[in-house]
Amino acid sequence: MKILVFIEQRDGKIKASAREALAMAAELSGGGEHRHLHAVLIGKDIRGLAAQLQGYGIDKLHLVDAEALALYNPMHWASALHAAVTACNPQLLLGIASPLGRDLLARLAARLDCGLLSDVVQAEVSGNEVQALKPMYAGKCLAKMRLDCTPLGILAIRPNVFPPAPQQGTDAPQVEEVGVELPALPLVTKAIRKGASEKPDLTEAPTIISGGRAMASADNFKILHECAEVISATVGASRAAVDSGYAPHDMQVGQTGKTVNPNLYIACGISGSVQHMAGMRTAKTIVAVNTDEEAPVFTIASYGIVGDLFEVVPLLTQKFKELLDKS
Repeated sequence: MKILVFIEQRDGKIKASAREALAMAAELSGGGEHRHLHAVLIGKDIRGLAAQLQGYGIDKLHLVDAEALALYNPMHWASALHAAVTACNPQLLLGIASPLGRDLLARLAARLDCGLLSDVVQAEVSGNEVQALKPMYAGKCLAKMRLDCTPLGILAIRPNVFPPAPQQGTDAPQVEEVGVELPALPLVTKAIRKGASEKPDLTEAPTIISGGRAMASADNFKILHECAEVISATVGASRAAVDSGYAPHDMQVGQTGKTVNPNLYIACGISGSVQHMAGMRTAKTIVAVNTDEEAPVFTIASYGIVGDLFEVVPLLTQKFKELLDKS
């Protein structure tokens, strides 16, 4: 099966999740010498990023490079990805179900009138189909679905589920530039840039510490940030905390926020609504801190601490410092 992988980049850096997409694509393509693995990069002045994709088994890298693609604009990027798909003619387009990926791949599926499966956690090829599993009903069950790849299917996999592809050697992919005519936009659009931060986005973070309504104020989130600095975590929030004005929406974890899948998720003062647990229940290890021993979050927690987060979190921070100093 000929596969085209959408490689997401931001501010001139390829996102870590791209290696997960490449690993999944290599597995689906069957591996070996006869696989057909292509990739596409979209943006401005991105030719230099090709060096970061050496050794991942990519046969050809399609570059769509234009001034108008410097920042993400859904209509321009959809046109750019459409041009790359036309040039490559794959059976399967594969990407990550990140906020950008969900938006872009859905737009392209609508343009091409083809099938799309998003938030997939397991997949395999069967003939001209991809059979996949994806969580449904707030993660209460897994649905087995089929994606027809005749002539094209689009697959978006959940971040932090598949192990990233290892870099093997320094073989560079063949680079091909793809031309595209970008339409004039009928609407004025406004780009909102993320603030400068070295921390990974919630959807890609391997470690997350989140606060709920019990944080009581935006200022109190500083104890979570202090802990996050020690363990290199990203700070999240529940919808209740966001609705109360304690945290911005881009920190929200849950069904109406971001779906995360970290190695470690620490829930502080979060009771565990169905909506919140739908966004984090697939974390490898969950630690819950809550004064209510009957809180629903304890039903899915790997470890539970019944106590006041304002006492527990500083103690955790101190213990983390001691452990990391010893190591």
